[in-house]
Amino acid sequence: MCDVLKKVLKVIAVVAAVAAAAAAVYFLIKKLKAKKEPAGAADLESYVSCSCLDDEPIIVDEKPAEE
Repeated sequence: MCDVLKKVLKVIAVVAAVAAAAAAVYFLIKKLKAKKEPAGAADLESYVSCSCLDDEPIIVDEKPAEE
């Protein structure tokens, strides 16, 4: 019975070691990939340009609102 338990624990240890190695490789690749991106690259991906109001003048109210 003790031999079976040892084999089960060895299998669990091997699976845990493989999972840890896979996680380490994943985070290493993620870190190296982040270094290759130029600064502000994430901002450029979500930037949306709207030129629909370019022809309309901007009206500025110079008088402060009275309370």
